[in-house]
Amino acid sequence: MRAYELRNESGKTVLAMTERPRPAPAADEVLVRMRAASLNFRDLLIGRAPRNAPLIPLCDGAGEVVETGAAVRSIKAGDRVAGTYFQDWLSGPLTANAFRTVLGQTVDGVLAEYVALKEHGVVRVPGHLSFEEAAALPCAGLTAWQALVTQGRIKPGDTVVVMGTGGVSIFALQFALMSGARVIATTGSESKEQRLKSLGAGAVINYKSTPDWEKQVLELTGGAGADHVVEVGGAGTLPRSLRALRHGGFVSLIGVLGGAGEKFSPGNIIMKGARLRGIFVGSRDMFEEMNRAIELNAMRPVVDRVFQFEEAAPALAFVESGAHFGKVCIRI
Repeated sequence: MRAYELRNESGKTVLAMTERPRPAPAADEVLVRMRAASLNFRDLLIGRAPRNAPLIPLCDGAGEVVETGAAVRSIKAGDRVAGTYFQDWLSGPLTANAFRTVLGQTVDGVLAEYVALKEHGVVRVPGHLSFEEAAALPCAGLTAWQALVTQGRIKPGDTVVVMGTGGVSIFALQFALMSGARVIATTGSESKEQRLKSLGAGAVINYKSTPDWEKQVLELTGGAGADHVVEVGGAGTLPRSLRALRHGGFVSLIGVLGGAGEKFSPGNIIMKGARLRGIFVGSRDMFEEMNRAIELNAMRPVVDRVFQFEEAAPALAFVESGAHFGKVCIRI
């Protein structure tokens, strides 16, 4: 079978296509014929890291089960499934043990024609989704779901701030609207402002022309501030997010895309009684809950562009450019 590997060549990590034997599933595994994969910013970071052994990259993928091990009972051949980001985080709180089996990081990922995964490491995907749409769910989709629903406990009438047009932010916009909330989106691209509005954003703030965007959030909320901020910028934007937040509001800390920012002080957290929580994808139980909501609401993930299997390197470069709106996928 064809697969991609991250390899160390002359001290540098490179992405190369290779031929590998088709895996045979163990008794508790299923063999998935991968049909699509999607890319995340974390894949760029992993791709730059030095490594001692080849690794199949990417954590997000969907396909159909073609073979099951002798002990498998809950999954059958023909099922359309996606792998879980944490292969062994099934339910409950996140523990250090979950990081031992992260697809495309500590164990082989999904950028291959066939992948063998544990029975409990796959979930069925909503039937109305294409494989590319389903491949967008495991990391970005579930991160946004945990941020707003599992931890944020979003409710109708809430105001949610989302940042930019990456996968997590667009999923957060969709889940917020699905929950009856109002969305204020930020972007640095004039060309993306109308696309955000067409998806349902009630207001869009261009952070390049309005660098103090938190002031406009306060104006748009009558001085009260937002109920939720889905924070993907990290140190570069966290102080502004806290200033944009209402008293008792919730900040989901997800990304580090914004680089260095102003000196951080915990004063706003204390004075506002803000809730600040780190969000790291989610468990299998959360994934299945999210899928039920997506199916019930016939929601479709936003896929910007689909590359062919032979175009993995250009696909990664496109994500790195930041030009995408929603998810970037690879058809396998």
